[in-house]
Amino acid sequence: MNDLAPLLTPEGRALLDEVRDTDPAHELAVATRLRRDHPAELVSAALGQARLRQRAVAKFGAEDAARMFFTPNGVEQSTRRSVAAYRAERLRAAGVRSVADLCCGIGGDAIALARAGIRVLAVDRDPQTAAAARANAEALGLANLIEVREADVTEVDTSGYDAVFVDPARRSSKRGRIFDPEAYSPPLSWAVSTALAASRAAALKIAPGIPHEAVPAEAEAEWISDGGDVKEAVLWFGTAPGTIRATLLPGPHTLVSRGLPDPEVRPVGRYLYEPDGAVVRSHLVAEVAETLDGGLIDPTIAYVTTDTLTPTPYATAYEITDRLPFNLKKLKALLREREVGVLTVKKRGSAVEPEELRRKALPKPHGTASVTVFLTRVAGAPTMLLGHPVR
Repeated sequence: MNDLAPLLTPEGRALLDEVRDTDPAHELAVATRLRRDHPAELVSAALGQARLRQRAVAKFGAEDAARMFFTPNGVEQSTRRSVAAYRAERLRAAGVRSVADLCCGIGGDAIALARAGIRVLAVDRDPQTAAAARANAEALGLANLIEVREADVTEVDTSGYDAVFVDPARRSSKRGRIFDPEAYSPPLSWAVSTALAASRAAALKIAPGIPHEAVPAEAEAEWISDGGDVKEAVLWFGTAPGTIRATLLPGPHTLVSRGLPDPEVRPVGRYLYEPDGAVVRSHLVAEVAETLDGGLIDPTIAYVTTDTLTPTPYATAYEITDRLPFNLKKLKALLREREVGVLTVKKRGSAVEPEELRRKALPKPHGTASVTVFLTRVAGAPTMLLGHPVR
């Protein structure tokens, strides 16, 4: 797994095709059989790559994942294809025709940029990662648009490119996930200075948990979710400084801050809206509440309530049937009475773990009915709200 070169040979490629759909449970038997005709190291590398390709389907789709080459970190840290394509389209629409992709990883973003017709210099200092990026550009027929360079990104001259894209490392082998932007590799301050020097535009991919006060005044900040899961935040330069937005994929659906004050708190109504995570991270719950003519159930909780149903892509609506003080015995009795067999537990503002409550409240399914329980606070009091999503 530390050297892709053997897998790029005709023998390696043929072996990759042969083990493509290997069930992990059958790997030992497959490996034993293949080692009769192939070097053991090559067989192990091919099977390892097959596992990575199977994991990568969720991010890259089956067709691309079956042709690409991955490292374990590359699968874990690469951008989902839909998000990379959205970001590439924003750059293309801004008139960008060339991008220096710094900290390119296995090339996921470079691929999206090239498919948008943008010429890319993809840079990574890790030899195996750069090799994977180069192999992927070739495998997907994009080598004419993607130049891969193994180098320290802080030493690369980006002056010949319209834009820069920086995806600094936010994980450490020793410390795991890194939360301090100045502990990124390279640090956020370096990435910002590089972005400000770009001739047309720049985009910095950062962790979605970044504090709003850490966003530079010169940047636009965008939080992106895909299928309801928050994937990243992006700092844009050369676009709309000071703008805050949330973008939901597929769509895209984009909500822009209007600087609204916090919504009023009101009693729980017939409907409860759960804003998308990108809306919550971007502090745009007030914008959603205004479109719904709704209010909050508690000043510290990002749930919006109304008495009328208004469709919106920015929040999931639930019809509330019961409001109870938090009480496990009462909840168990209610679930039994209503013959509930499927229990979904959501929480905001509660210390109770959803899985623990699910196990205790519904140790045995009592029927086929389904219920969603919200563990939250209403006007400061621990509360259970029961309901179901509006289809």
